Amino acid sequence: MKEMTVEVKIGVQNAARELVVETDESTDAIEKLVTDAISGAACSPLSDTKGRRTVVPAEKIAYVEIGRSVVGQVGFRS
Repeated sequence: MKEMTVEVKIGVQNAARELVVETDESTDAIEKLVTDAISGAACSPLSDTKGRRTVVPAEKIAYVEIGRSVVGQVGFRS
């Protein structure tokens, strides 16, 4: 059975689309990273499952949705 990844959706102010990143980080680690960034602490990049990094300036974050992603699912996802 494959491990489940975490899907992070980041809404960016003045951007038409949200950023979607799938990562192997825990939901707690992602929540801490976002909370630290918003509170003014150093912002660490979020690495996805393919090794790419995403950095969004904290002042431009509109919202962050953190949830489990189902790997290998066929068909429609909600």
